[in-house]
Amino acid sequence: MAELSEQQEQEMGETKRAHRSRNGFWFGVIILLIIVGVAGAGFYLFMQLRDRQEGLGGEVKGQMSKQIADYQDQLVAIQNQLAALEANIGNKDLHFTKTLADFSQLHNDKLDSTRKELNEAVQRIQRQLGKTRGDWLVADAEYLLSVANERLHLVGDVNTTREALEAADQRLRESGDAGVFKVREQIAKDIAVIRNIHVPDTVGMYALLQTLEAQVDKLALFLPYSGKPLSPSTEIHDHADKTEADHGLLDSALAQLEGIVTIKHTDQPVTAIITPEQAEFIREQLRVKLEMAKIALVEHNEEIYQTSLMDAKNWIGQHFTKNDEHRAMIAELDRLSQIKIHSQFPDISQSLKMLKDIAKLRLETDQSLGEEVSPHAAAIAPSAPNQPKPPVVIESATPSEEAQSPVVEQSEQQ
Repeated sequence: MAELSEQQEQEMGETKRAHRSRNGFWFGVIILLIIVGVAGAGFYLFMQLRDRQEGLGGEVKGQMSKQIADYQDQLVAIQNQLAALEANIGNKDLHFTKTLADFSQLHNDKLDSTRKELNEAVQRIQRQLGKTRGDWLVADAEYLLSVANERLHLVGDVNTTREALEAADQRLRESGDAGVFKVREQIAKDIAVIRNIHVPDTVGMYALLQTLEAQVDKLALFLPYSGKPLSPSTEIHDHADKTEADHGLLDSALAQLEGIVTIKHTDQPVTAIITPEQAEFIREQLRVKLEMAKIALVEHNEEIYQTSLMDAKNWIGQHFTKNDEHRAMIAELDRLSQIKIHSQFPDISQSLKMLKDIAKLRLETDQSLGEEVSPHAAAIAPSAPNQPKPPVVIESATPSEEAQSPVVEQSEQQ
């Protein structure tokens, strides 16, 4: 019994053990399936996450590439702007440098010019201060010679020209400068030429023309015109072929018509009656011709002067009646046309040119004086053998020394 119990217990134990092992097997299977499912879900989730990461990585990479490309483009643009700015700065630097150099050159030129002008002014003042009375007289003579040339060729004033030449010669004589001797010779020639010039009375001729111009209204027109005030005729005519009875009748008729009509006798046919405006135009034309003659007289234009007088005479002969006023005016115009006007005057500028080159004349005078002194010094040399012969030295003096040389030469001569 006991063995049976033990055997049953063993069988029951094995049955429990088998049942327990089968339960463990299915439990293990279930656990394994759970593990496989969990692993599959994890792998699926991992793959999903990986795909999502790859998509996000590509998008981020694309955006970053685009941003990098944009940054590169901006960097290139900034580099271009920097290059343009550097070029502009370089150009401005060159322009500024060139402008500064030009301004510096202009400033230096102005300084040099101002310095030169100041030096010339100082030298001029020094020369003025160093001048002697003789130099002032020579300068005064030069001014008078210039005035003489201007008065002769610009104005035609021969009298003033002669007086200016004589005054210049007087100044040169008082200066005592030996170098002006040739200038005085030329001035003497110019004075002689000026004295031989016949000077017309320009003022008197102008006054006569003006008087004739005022007498134009007194001339009687050849053609009658309406509106003319009535005046008795002053024309006297001689009719030798008339009888004394005719003269009596004519005188009685004139006495009755006196103050009513004006009777004129002319050899020219009367073709028309002019208006007062036309009559005034004829007189004004004569005044214009006389005015042209006056202008030509002042300007010393011989051709226009003679032409204007001839035109005036022809105009008077064509449009005005031959009476006493007509003949008197024609006679005055003939007398004026016989007077010649000098439009060309001699050249008297040689003395002025010589005086402006006074230094050369002084040098030539010193040389001539040295040549004259040398033979005399050679003649007296044997009588004084121990005395050395003084050399003749000719130096180019400064303006102040040149100004003092006339006084020294004058004192030596005295």
